[in-house]
Amino acid sequence: MQAVVLALLVGLVQGVLEWLPVSSEGGVALVVALAADESAFDATRFALFLHAGTAVAALAFYRAEAVALAADVPAWRPRDAFGVDRADLTFYGVASLVSGVVGLSLYAALSEAASELAGGAFVAAVGVLLVGTGLIQRAADRWGLGARSTPDAPDAVLVGVCQGLALLPGVSRSGTTVSALLLRGHEGERALQLSFLLSIPASLGAGLLVVLDDGVPTIPLAEALLALAVSAVVGYVTVGALVALVRRVAFWGVCVGFGALAIFGGGLLVVVEQGLVG
Repeated sequence: MQAVVLALLVGLVQGVLEWLPVSSEGGVALVVALAADESAFDATRFALFLHAGTAVAALAFYRAEAVALAADVPAWRPRDAFGVDRADLTFYGVASLVSGVVGLSLYAALSEAASELAGGAFVAAVGVLLVGTGLIQRAADRWGLGARSTPDAPDAVLVGVCQGLALLPGVSRSGTTVSALLLRGHEGERALQLSFLLSIPASLGAGLLVVLDDGVPTIPLAEALLALAVSAVVGYVTVGALVALVRRVAFWGVCVGFGALAIFGGGLLVVVEQGLVG
């Protein structure tokens, strides 16, 4: 029964936090470390496994866009890689490749990083970045600076690096990638779409990497699959709620609000981490 309760809890945490500017991986790893007395490394590996659930949620939510991208693959040509009709497909391909290289490089050192990079300070730093981004967005709206409609090569490399770094506990994948896209001039809902669709191959790959590396840690396979299912269902509901919020509220305000939440949450996490160490 304890494993079932833990599965439900971590599935809920992953499904809610994945889309917010706080580290879902850090949040899940903290819950697992506290509830199951796991090492930081195994807790982080289990958190990576759960990313596959929210990848399924993103795929279900953006299924029309995913089908359209798949249909474009046969017509893709290098000479028109970042043309208007192929820019999104190229962005996802290049950014996924970059994040894979960065992420795999970090995974080799994850056992040390998991214990050395407590997430609170980084979560708070992401919050500061989001508040600043929101204020920049507000200025851009007021001064009529406009927004970009298609991603380019620098977008792909920058966002790919940000996503790869999110393998580290405490680094918010959505917070860093969305902030980077906003600072590059993409409007709010578009930045969410680019970021969340990009998460699908990376998250599925992270889950597969954990399974192939040494199996799923912490709880038996049946309970692990339950946690995966819960994260997928909750993730689908929460990503829809976030996109709906962005359509109703000026995105600069959303950035400032979530940034303040991340600063508060990061500070609280620092207190918890120091209490655990002490």
